[in-house]
Amino acid sequence: MHLALPEKMRHNQTCVTTAPAECLLTTSAAHPATNAKILAVEDDPAIREGLNINLSLEGYRPIMAADGERALAILERERVDLILLDVMLPGRNGFEVLRTIRARGIDVPVIMLTARIDEADKVLGLELGADDYVTKPFGLGELRARIRATLRRANAKTAAATTTMAFADVEIDRIAHRVRKGGADIPMTAREFSLLVFLVDRPDRVLTREILLQHVWSTEHATLRTVDNFVMRLRAKLEPTPESPRYFETVRGIGYRFSAAGTEESSKE
Repeated sequence: MHLALPEKMRHNQTCVTTAPAECLLTTSAAHPATNAKILAVEDDPAIREGLNINLSLEGYRPIMAADGERALAILERERVDLILLDVMLPGRNGFEVLRTIRARGIDVPVIMLTARIDEADKVLGLELGADDYVTKPFGLGELRARIRATLRRANAKTAAATTTMAFADVEIDRIAHRVRKGGADIPMTAREFSLLVFLVDRPDRVLTREILLQHVWSTEHATLRTVDNFVMRLRAKLEPTPESPRYFETVRGIGYRFSAAGTEESSKE
């Protein structure tokens, strides 16, 4: 990231600081611009300013948030490509914000930024769904490289996901909107297909009925019972034994979880 800041904040190219916005990084060759939208959640005004300026210069479209509540509000109305998330935030800390992001079914890649060096903290962030972890103090060259690497992985995952998915004897073709089971075509309504893809895209993740309503039905009138009925339809069409589902599991009192490996449910709805 080519960092341009007020004169008093300019240092050398190998600067490593607890306030990464206080470094000036230069590169020997221009990097191709990208229009990726990056949400940076950082409560330190100087770091926030530096990130905003330099993400823009790098060709990204930055959105800045000073705390977790503002970040979550932004994610309600904006689709972003990457999140830079500080751990030590006022109010909700970064771990709590990340937990909420994943609970809402938002699969945007997240890079955690923190001055905390305990291995347990890093493990917690990764287990909650972070994609990478950068510990302060760090050089902005490292941050720039990690942003690019994370976006590359996300883009590769998206490209692969745009074609086909499969579990057990079920094949899902996103492009053709076709579902096959054991080689035979399975009729699917548009809404059934959208729900199926949303669940399969998030294996082993517990998704509340509210999250499924928000992402699959959006503004269309529907109720929590609508979600239940559509999950029952998927089970009837794709489960070996719909009354004892293995792939579309009920998480009692919360919602549903897709298990690609297939685990027989011990409880009925």
